[in-house]
Amino acid sequence: MRKQGASLVAVLMFGGIALIVSCARSYHEANERYVFVATNTSLPYWQEAQEGFSDSAKVLGVKGELIGPTGYSPNAELVTFRQVVEQQPAGICLSAARPEIFQAEIDKAIAQGIPVICVDADVPDSKRLMYVGTDNSKAGRESLKQMAALLHNKGNIAVITIPGQRNLDDRLAGAVAGLQNYPEIKITQILDDQGDAKKASDLVADLIQKKEKVDGVICLEASGGSGAAEALHRFNMEGQLQIVAFDDSPETLDWIDKGAIGATIAQKPYVMSYYGLKFLDDLHHNAIHKFKDWRTALVAPMPAFVDTGTVVLDKSNLKAYREALATHANLR
Repeated sequence: MRKQGASLVAVLMFGGIALIVSCARSYHEANERYVFVATNTSLPYWQEAQEGFSDSAKVLGVKGELIGPTGYSPNAELVTFRQVVEQQPAGICLSAARPEIFQAEIDKAIAQGIPVICVDADVPDSKRLMYVGTDNSKAGRESLKQMAALLHNKGNIAVITIPGQRNLDDRLAGAVAGLQNYPEIKITQILDDQGDAKKASDLVADLIQKKEKVDGVICLEASGGSGAAEALHRFNMEGQLQIVAFDDSPETLDWIDKGAIGATIAQKPYVMSYYGLKFLDDLHHNAIHKFKDWRTALVAPMPAFVDTGTVVLDKSNLKAYREALATHANLR
């Protein structure tokens, strides 16, 4: 009899708890939606970021999507950002291709009460609430350091980048600053591949055909490394011109395996976007109780800068890295 009574009490208690939970208002609204706006979204880099954003959304029980032009098109990205603001989402992550054209639009979104944080590429002069991503100046110095090791601290270097894109300009500035540690290394050419691997390949092929005095190529954006390696392969020059790439696209990792790329500086787009959405969610719900509302606070109740870090990949650790990324096999 006592056993039956205890069981009845347990059932009643469980039922009561379930009723309370079912009647409690969800922390998140049914149609709560967050958007990540980027450009050149066909790159594997952004596909990985999309995965991080989606996984974060699933954990939180909200809607999350990464959108933007499939090619490198700052103006098209700006149009997309404006359209997203008009839709009044719960929050926006933004990787701005050109900071100067996004500053006013970010400020307008903030004025409307939409939290905006920059991920991957910053717009520091805007009213964006924080930046999550790579310390790009530090990453640029690391690129130069890796090239110096490959060239035994002596030689002429060409740099492939996209001039005017803030994160890439910061990487270039970091590489230039690092030259003081390597007096016999010089950056002799700055090449714009417009975020296109074929363009990068043609630029490096042109250097080879003109017999320019270049000993190495540093690529500061994701497409440049595979493009430069393809050019070397075209002329059967693998290993004769050193390449330091950026990011960990499948093509870049394959070229490291084949010996055409000496090293790459891999970022963490999955991590950036995963935590980017979490920060947006906290802002939208005023989860941090330092202030009553982030919209009226004199300063955002968030870290100003979250450095997600990088990792140097070369033949010595490529296999281990690929094995560790088994859950993202579709991207590798």
